[in-house]
Amino acid sequence: MEMDATGVSRGDWIFQGEFDQTTAYLSDQKKILGFNPFCHSVELTSTENVYKWLFRVTDPQSNPFDIIFFVEQSEELLIELPENVECSNPDELSEEMIKLYTIGKKVQWKHYPVASRIEDPEKYLFEGKAFADMYMHPVEENKTRVQFDLKIDVRFILYPAFRIIPEKILHAMTNAGMSMIMQTATNKMFHSITKDFESIRQV
Repeated sequence: MEMDATGVSRGDWIFQGEFDQTTAYLSDQKKILGFNPFCHSVELTSTENVYKWLFRVTDPQSNPFDIIFFVEQSEELLIELPENVECSNPDELSEEMIKLYTIGKKVQWKHYPVASRIEDPEKYLFEGKAFADMYMHPVEENKTRVQFDLKIDVRFILYPAFRIIPEKILHAMTNAGMSMIMQTATNKMFHSITKDFESIRQV
């Protein structure tokens, strides 16, 4: 029996770091996911801005299994122009104006569908789908606020021992447990990043 599970994690931090430095660091998903305790590897694929993640976790019966994600990353500068500046085409803004009116940056991760089959339950291999938004804004001198929102979808095989539990209850328990594990991993990941900054404070 297969079951779909969804987990979410969120965070809001103040980084003791200059905006450009912080955004460049956090835009490097290979670097920051290296601090996630479940992430085994992150590789850039032959498709531009698409990465392959391999996560290795353990099921309730202590069996290791792998989850593969294909994730496309996009980046967007958040610019706010004053009312007296007219601009119908953002591409026409000069570098000086972009630097002057940038109020933040958004990094987005979204699932990238691939044609080949990934799942192989007999080998404990499953496909996951990842979606995330990360907003970064300068807040004070040499400080940057980082807001992170992540959702993971995974389909896996349910062990016979769990099939006696009503499906709605099991689904709720699974989602809650997955979210708790993800939140713990997210907190640990950002806590580990502290070593590369003077400090990181949770809001």
